[in-house]
Amino acid sequence: MKDFDHLMSVWQEQPKRDQLSVDDVLKQVKRGISGMSSKLFWNITGMGICLAGLLAAMLFFVFNSWVTYAGIIIILITMALYIMMMVRDYRIISKQDVTINPTEYLQSLKEYQKNRNEVYGWLYNLYVVLISTGLLLYFFEVLQSASAAFKTFAYGGYIAFILFCSFYIRSHFVKSEQEKLNLLIDRLVRLQEQFD
Repeated sequence: MKDFDHLMSVWQEQPKRDQLSVDDVLKQVKRGISGMSSKLFWNITGMGICLAGLLAAMLFFVFNSWVTYAGIIIILITMALYIMMMVRDYRIISKQDVTINPTEYLQSLKEYQKNRNEVYGWLYNLYVVLISTGLLLYFFEVLQSASAAFKTFAYGGYIAFILFCSFYIRSHFVKSEQEKLNLLIDRLVRLQEQFD
């Protein structure tokens, strides 16, 4: 019986989680989501400008090889698909107000997090493969008259850049975004538990 009493006293002495202020949590969530949606908006805008520039290059420059056109078309299709995915994510996180229905908003945030995990998983690798294939086909004609040393430098630099982006920048970006999302979701879950 002493063990049970001791266990009860230890349990009762545990610090209780602080009660969250509804206004503070909602302001923090709104600020976090606003930052994420703004970042997504500018990513969409930047990718759209690049897409338009590449399309203009394909239409107004004359290339001798069909391989170059095939490379540009692969890049254009890949960029268009990526823009569509970013627009979908933008709609998910900015389509509703957290103050209207926090429970529904929490579900949409979890859906967004799941979609982003999928994007940064195998879809990102597919994106890199398609963009790389398109650029290599494009470089086939563009670097045709270059010296062997310059070709080696260009291809080596490109491969190093892709590896750096894939393994270093991507992992830091994903980790940072997941931490932000987890923090927002945790705050909303704790707020929801307060009222349940």
